[in-house]
Amino acid sequence: MFEFCEDELLEFHNKISNNVKNYRKLRNLTQLDLAISLGFENSSFISHVENIKMKKYNYSNIHLYKISKVLDVDICEFFK
Repeated sequence: MFEFCEDELLEFHNKISNNVKNYRKLRNLTQLDLAISLGFENSSFISHVENIKMKKYNYSNIHLYKISKVLDVDICEFFK
């Protein structure tokens, strides 16, 4: 079984978190605006996605897909 370094996984999460946050801000949306567009009632979910200090990542590829559609950005941009 391939072993993943915790730092490597954290760096991967940080990259996605920062990119979601940057694209959201480029679109002049608040966390609440984005959350409501995704069907959430408050900004907690987006806050967790964007929080680089979170040790547990509670979003899926479907969530990232939906975020990319709302932000009108190719999902691949979140991984760059």
